[in-house]
Amino acid sequence: MPAPPRHDPDPADRLRRRVLWSLPTGLYVLGTRHLDRPHLMTLNLAVQVATDPRLVGVAVETGSRTHGLLAADGHFALSILARTDREVVRKFVKPDLDLDLDGAGVGTMNGVPVRPAPVSGAPLLERAAGFLDCGVRHRLDFPSHSFFVGEVLDAGFGPAGEEAEILRMEDTRMHYGG
Repeated sequence: MPAPPRHDPDPADRLRRRVLWSLPTGLYVLGTRHLDRPHLMTLNLAVQVATDPRLVGVAVETGSRTHGLLAADGHFALSILARTDREVVRKFVKPDLDLDLDGAGVGTMNGVPVRPAPVSGAPLLERAAGFLDCGVRHRLDFPSHSFFVGEVLDAGFGPAGEEAEILRMEDTRMHYGG
């Protein structure tokens, strides 16, 4: 995108990034799996896009391991985090995972307890404030990301219940995009 008139491109780009960073977003952990390869990734864009059927969209970077697994399997599980769990998101920002799972998919990933989602079997965080288990119905591709839209197949609240305050980007020092 060209810089607005009368602006040096570098300051204009910095301004655009700061404005984009100010958009309110959450922080989630997205679970995917294909065959025997489960994966979890920190994600900051998840949004309900329709109510009939119930559809949720997630943006996933095209070169990521999650993108490949999601495209191959067509399911994802979204772990919604409580504000008190902000340290958990950093455990899933890198592509390598330390897996200790039994044959049913129960165990730990990067030291965090996980279990399989009820329908898809994609990994969910045990401590999630809530979860959505989804089957992909649509995909929109962009150069840097794909937007996967999934129908909600199952959902539930975690141990903290529906009263838990939900983690948002501004609760951390993380910035994404811009």
